[in-house]
Amino acid sequence: MWYIHDNIGKKSTSFLYYIHLFRLMLRIRLQRLGKKKSPTYRVIISEQSRDPHARALEILGSYNPVGDKSLQLKEDRVKHWLAVGAQPSETVANLLINAGLIEDTQKKKSVKISNKRQVKLDKKREEEELKKKAAKEAVSEVPAEEVAA
Repeated sequence: MWYIHDNIGKKSTSFLYYIHLFRLMLRIRLQRLGKKKSPTYRVIISEQSRDPHARALEILGSYNPVGDKSLQLKEDRVKHWLAVGAQPSETVANLLINAGLIEDTQKKKSVKISNKRQVKLDKKREEEELKKKAAKEAVSEVPAEEVAA
């Protein structure tokens, strides 16, 4: 552990502890628990580079997505870690928005779409719009012919 020495020569560990934490990228994320096909999650704070199953700095709550989708959080500790500079993962950010702990206008997308896939989706969307437009034109032309006959 690194120590900061002042003029008297005393070691200050609490100040260094927070300096050390600021250097790290801290993440509020989910840690999976539970049986197969019935997951439960812990909401934890850990370093971004660490494995989610490794030891966490602190357990902030739990989330059960099965059934009633209950979320229990230590709200004061979550607010503390957010104030310190911890970044929530996208899924946790969405949960915090639902819980009212984060003020945000839009939820974040948890699934990333590659550029190649995005191009395919855009082409498909354009084709569907053209089909709808053609169907509307065909429908609008039919009554006009019947009226003329």
